[in-house]
Amino acid sequence: MPQTTRPSRRRAPRPGTGRFLKAAAVLSTAALALTACGGDAAGGDDGTATLRFVWWGSDARHQATQEMIDVFEEQNPDIDIVPEFVDWSGYWDRLATQTAAGDAPDVMQMDLMYIREYAENGVLLDLSDVDMSQIPEDLRQSGQTEEGTWGIPHGLTALSIAANKDLFAEAGIELPDDATWTWEDLKAKALEFEEKTDHYGLTSLTATMTLELWLRQHGQQFLTEDGQLGWEPEDAVSYFEMYKDLADSGALPETSVIAEDQLPSLDQTLTAKNQTAMAPWWSTQLTAISGASGSEFVPLRLPSVTGSAEDAELWYKTSMFFSASSKTEHPEEAKKFIDFLVNSKEAAELAMTERGMLANQEARDHIYPMLSDQEKIVADYITAIEPELGDPVPIPPQGISDFQNLNFRYDLEVLFGRQTPEEAAKNMHAEMKSALG
Repeated sequence: MPQTTRPSRRRAPRPGTGRFLKAAAVLSTAALALTACGGDAAGGDDGTATLRFVWWGSDARHQATQEMIDVFEEQNPDIDIVPEFVDWSGYWDRLATQTAAGDAPDVMQMDLMYIREYAENGVLLDLSDVDMSQIPEDLRQSGQTEEGTWGIPHGLTALSIAANKDLFAEAGIELPDDATWTWEDLKAKALEFEEKTDHYGLTSLTATMTLELWLRQHGQQFLTEDGQLGWEPEDAVSYFEMYKDLADSGALPETSVIAEDQLPSLDQTLTAKNQTAMAPWWSTQLTAISGASGSEFVPLRLPSVTGSAEDAELWYKTSMFFSASSKTEHPEEAKKFIDFLVNSKEAAELAMTERGMLANQEARDHIYPMLSDQEKIVADYITAIEPELGDPVPIPPQGISDFQNLNFRYDLEVLFGRQTPEEAAKNMHAEMKSALG
């Protein structure tokens, strides 16, 4: 059930940027057709416009968001925001149910995984006239289709290798030059830890992001603009071969350890327990990892095939959007509220990095002096890689909600030796293609 009371402030891992997204209900077109049957919160007797606003997140996010609401209402006494929040695991089922019943909230937190699905089924309001001038073009495109703008990015993140700086120092091992290293260099650095310490050098490779990065570095797309697979089975064989080579060389833990490390909460992972020197994580997760481990982490670029950062093909990922219902009775007020959340300095000071590093460059610069040392390291990484970014990643199509779990399953099939790289690539491609219809 949604909560409306203010919880105590505490920091916790961000559910929306976890390494493996939990499965959520996929909306059916038939269910969405029911959205025309209902309406959203109307205005009050005193002429105020009432907007329901729903989001997922930790207690710290709930507290910060309520404070943002309070400031907005003070500045806009004719708009009343009714907060609703749930945890990540129940968010999408509840939103799908509300939408099917014609009871969608006016403003909602939206994830990259589902934005096309909701947009193509007519659930979302076109936000093309909301100011995004301070948001990088790559991120703007992540919430857009040819028909309109369906989400305004609030936070951003990028794939990184989280390197435990304290473990490197204790072992007397130099941090790699992430602007020039290759996948072979990554293996060599992991093996150096295996040989000199009792820590793992590297844990695993994050599905599906590492696969997508590998395909991009080899001139392929994971997904095309029209929502189809942009690669053939033979294109993924080298990815599985590279992964298996890491395992066979001893650069990775035993496969059973890799499998177990995907199950616990963030604070129980090998990374947060200071048992590995390096692991792929989204950059904005480093602050939570540092807090859980008590160690300092630095984000490193993922390796490239050529040894040039310009060929690493990294990209900015929107950690989450703000969207509005196409059925809201107050579209202009909804846009005004979203504009405040994304573009105002007051909201930036309250949000800080709770929803990821701020996508708005001006807002990010404004809060930079207020960030912790660890957060500044992440902010610097986000800024440093911008000139090196590859092409934007297309907005995901419907049907990919289980791709991460599917990819990870085939990773294990190869690492356990139950399937060859060729077999895994062929079977995984077939399952993904089927899921996309």
